[in-house]
Amino acid sequence: MAAELLSCFATTAPGLEAILGAELGTGGLAVREIEPGGVGFDATPAQLAASLIGLRTANRVSIRLASFRARTFAELERHGAAVDWARVLAPGGRVHFRVTSKKSRLYHEGAIAERLERAAQGAVAGLEAVRAAGQAEALEDDVLRPPGVQRIIVRVHRDEVTLSADASGGSLHRRGYRLATAKAPLRETLAAAMLLGCGWEPGEPLVDPMCGSGTLAIEAALIARRIAPGRWRRFAAEGWPMLAAADFAAARELAATAELASAPAAIACQDRDRGAIEAARANAERAGVAADIAFTVAPLSALPADTGPGWIVTNPPYGVRVGEANRLRSLYAALGQLLVTRRPNSSLAMLSANPMLAGQVGVAFAERWRTSNGGIEVRLLVA
Repeated sequence: MAAELLSCFATTAPGLEAILGAELGTGGLAVREIEPGGVGFDATPAQLAASLIGLRTANRVSIRLASFRARTFAELERHGAAVDWARVLAPGGRVHFRVTSKKSRLYHEGAIAERLERAAQGAVAGLEAVRAAGQAEALEDDVLRPPGVQRIIVRVHRDEVTLSADASGGSLHRRGYRLATAKAPLRETLAAAMLLGCGWEPGEPLVDPMCGSGTLAIEAALIARRIAPGRWRRFAAEGWPMLAAADFAAARELAATAELASAPAAIACQDRDRGAIEAARANAERAGVAADIAFTVAPLSALPADTGPGWIVTNPPYGVRVGEANRLRSLYAALGQLLVTRRPNSSLAMLSANPMLAGQVGVAFAERWRTSNGGIEVRLLVA
């Protein structure tokens, strides 16, 4: 008998949908639709488990539970009672309904959640509803264990109600390795999108000369060694009655067999801040890739010369505060000068939020994508 196909949706930062779609395609999954901020796809339970463990640029993955039209609370209750809640909610478990309603007759989000809570509790024995969003999110903090609350995402738009179950738990950017952070850390998913989108190949040397807590170098090592980013963490879907524990066990075992013993090319990270390098090393050790990365306490000006091919991939300061951009001009100019004089055969990829500062590098850039990082619009530039 063919395995059931689940209607899945993976979210990502706006602007990175093509990168995520390519990831899904590489994993053998057909993309059903691409929307701003996400990609729809169909997957078997085993493929869903593999996606949660293996996707590098997704923030969350959810599955569609039901979709129906409701203009009154009576209609909402009737359709809610018909949902097969027991597929994703276990007896004695906890659930939180996150509701958004726009341009609909049912506009009171708290009342919508209350009706659906009652429907779910009528179908699943001992189910506890968690009302406070902050309480539900707090129970996702430890990504090394399954979350204590199952999130149901409810979207009501023009009287169309869509119910989805969050399969991830905590956001997928949280791999479980980054406990130590430097100033303005780069999200793991965004670092992976830089590496997958710039053109770097795992067999090519890579250095981040302003590495902070080392996220770019660590994500590069994970990619180079084919280590699934979600291998260490747990997911909400692992508590679903409809999924077998064997699906996740098999996905983790398959991911482990694909790993390489070491990175095929040199990966280095450098920062003038000793504390940043100590944080980067500690994070890399937790990720199991410390032996694949060379760590150096040194300023940008001390970047070693190398005439061979390779990549400089970095996330320099953006200069968003008043007056800060002028002070950073020399830093960006130095980066360009080092590229020309010490790394003439290297490619450069950097995240930029300031066209003026990017112009100080003095090279011709191509824009690969643009998105938001911490509320700041940024572009991936490659030269």
